[in-house]
Amino acid sequence: MTDSPKKEIRVRIAPSPTGFLHLGTARTALFNWLFAKNQGGSFILRIEDTDLERSDPKYEKDIIENLSWLGLDWDEGPAPISLGEIGEFPKKYIGNYGPYRQSERLDIYEKYIKKLLEENKAYYCFCTIEELEAEKQAMLSQGLAPKYSGRCRNNRNPDSNRSSVIRFKMPETEVVFNDLIRGKVKFNTGLIGDIVIAKDLRTPLYNLAVVIDDFEMKISHVIRGEDHIPNTPKQIMLQKVLSFEEPIYAHLPLILSPDRSKLSKRFLETSVADYRNEGYLSEAIINFLALLGWHPEEDDKEIFGLEELIKGFNLKRIQKAGAIFNLEKLSWLNGQYIMRLEPEELAIRLEARDLIPQKWLKDREFLIKIIRIERERTKKLTDFPKLVSFFFELPDYPANLLIWGKTPKEEILGNLKSILSLLDDFENVNNKIMVLAESRGRGEIFWPLRAALSGQIASPGPFEIMDVLGREESLKRIEIAVKKLNEE
Repeated sequence: MTDSPKKEIRVRIAPSPTGFLHLGTARTALFNWLFAKNQGGSFILRIEDTDLERSDPKYEKDIIENLSWLGLDWDEGPAPISLGEIGEFPKKYIGNYGPYRQSERLDIYEKYIKKLLEENKAYYCFCTIEELEAEKQAMLSQGLAPKYSGRCRNNRNPDSNRSSVIRFKMPETEVVFNDLIRGKVKFNTGLIGDIVIAKDLRTPLYNLAVVIDDFEMKISHVIRGEDHIPNTPKQIMLQKVLSFEEPIYAHLPLILSPDRSKLSKRFLETSVADYRNEGYLSEAIINFLALLGWHPEEDDKEIFGLEELIKGFNLKRIQKAGAIFNLEKLSWLNGQYIMRLEPEELAIRLEARDLIPQKWLKDREFLIKIIRIERERTKKLTDFPKLVSFFFELPDYPANLLIWGKTPKEEILGNLKSILSLLDDFENVNNKIMVLAESRGRGEIFWPLRAALSGQIASPGPFEIMDVLGREESLKRIEIAVKKLNEE
């Protein structure tokens, strides 16, 4: 007796192009992608664009661009992707294939819709909106869960004089499926009623289209948000009557606000592109999303490279409870990833985002020195220009910025003059200033020196700034500080 062959792992992400790619969809894509990579399987991108009224090419373009920017490349498609589909987005981020599109699969849907009608498993429904609403209210008044009455169940043919939809004859039974995250889940389909599955022969609605696509694409696992759980029994019943093999389901926890309420509109409406434009790195977003509902074996570890995530990913370690969205955590992670970038790599990323003015690029060595000492303070790429502008041009700051605590102005002035006298020996100036600080007070020396060099309330330490600016510019800035105090 031989073992049965192992089932090929095939998963998909199937967004609708009715809005920009948001973090919730991106997380679902990431979990599918990690599962496929971990299992040596395939990850597929399918655009569910049969809702022609709401679908928009700009949203599809956004989905393609930002999945690619995150590094979530898909493994197959109907044809090589064309630059026309992605506009000016850097080609290095794009996979080899364009996505599958439901709008290009209408012949397939028509075949199955006809099959359901011919086998008397579906029918045309001519009920008006008003009639359906009256039915619903009547059931509610009797304390019943509203569902379609089935009054059109015997209509096998369309009527050109009346508008219609196509309904599925829902068998009344108990549906049981094993969710890899939630365990055994049961539904009574008698409470669901006959659902609408298509507007016409070539316009399937979600529940039918997804069932057909998953079967045709040989999807082995459906990994999606828990908000889809009510759709699962409907889809399983369609699979049964069409003699399709049932995929394995895993429903991910919702993403919640820090107070454990439903994620606020503010975050829900923020797209991946918005975070990218705000200066978040793709690596940080991937790391952040991976920890939204999934727990690695190393509980105390928070920073993971992509290969570590692939190696450690397991659906069994996904929690049932909601995942808490924490913007501070994302910003902290982003800062950690920025801090770990080599200065030259960070410069390249800043240039790609047009965050470095051309005049700053004239002296590359000077720029790299600045990046090296400012990486730690940069939480988002967009922070960088404001943080470092003082290196290129000293801002006009008030004289009182130079005062440390309650130290008299005359004492601060004397300390700055003493520092000026030490600058001739620039190679050893740090040591000499340290000796001065030990005798007169660290705050009394370092605060006015740092403020004089940067003109900022917060900045790197004075020695780091002087090392970047050099002797002449440091001398000039301290002299300006002395002049400000003399004129005060």
